[in-house]
Amino acid sequence: MEITVDGIKIAYKFTGSGDTTAVILQGWGTSYPLYDVVAMPLSSKFRVLQFDLPGFGESAEPPVPWSVDDFTAFFIKFMEALDIKKCVLIGHSYGGRMIIKMAARDDLPFEIEKIVLIDSAGVMPKRSFKQKVRVFRYKILKKILNFKPVYLMFSELIELWKSTQGSEDYRNATPVMKGCLVKAVNEDLTHLFDKNKYDTLLIWGDKDEATPLSDGKLMEKMMPSAGLAVIPGTGHFSFAENVPVFTGIIRADFDLN
Repeated sequence: MEITVDGIKIAYKFTGSGDTTAVILQGWGTSYPLYDVVAMPLSSKFRVLQFDLPGFGESAEPPVPWSVDDFTAFFIKFMEALDIKKCVLIGHSYGGRMIIKMAARDDLPFEIEKIVLIDSAGVMPKRSFKQKVRVFRYKILKKILNFKPVYLMFSELIELWKSTQGSEDYRNATPVMKGCLVKAVNEDLTHLFDKNKYDTLLIWGDKDEATPLSDGKLMEKMMPSAGLAVIPGTGHFSFAENVPVFTGIIRADFDLN
């Protein structure tokens, strides 16, 4: 199905049924079908909403690079357009950032019954000395190479060099989505953790290198009503890497048959 909100086409689907809607907010660069394994156990108790954020999967891009706050504001309008008043919010990676933002607010137009954060982003990693030197060197080189006379002389080589810089997510993104990613990764949300008063289930892979287990432990410590479940031997996509264990955690926590 598709719906247009603020001029942006959004792809989505519903499964299951219930008075409360379980809404799955995806990780960066994914498409909503990836989260079928998350939706499956929840659909026995809830109406489950999966969708692609602007610029993800089959949904249209935002008109300009958005911050996490911009994506969150759009999501609130999306919920209003679908007339969702009561929900459980499940966020993986980037989706977790948005939920952390919303959990700190008291003016949402919908009621949150519970939160699930899976390998959630939100903690800005501390850079080592070597990483700081590398970033400094990159910024200097970028300034030099973008100097117009230099760029005109070596434009093809400079564009080739640019295409090799940054993470895989960054390299694969369009210019607009690159801007969105930069705004996200440069924002630390730890100051919001203690504002999340909702019952919160944290699910983490102990081999996660993108958002390490230490991030989940910090959230458990700082969020007043959070509990952490660890899936051994899994990484950043713990829910997909060990579906039986993930499903067991969800069934137990939500008391599903």
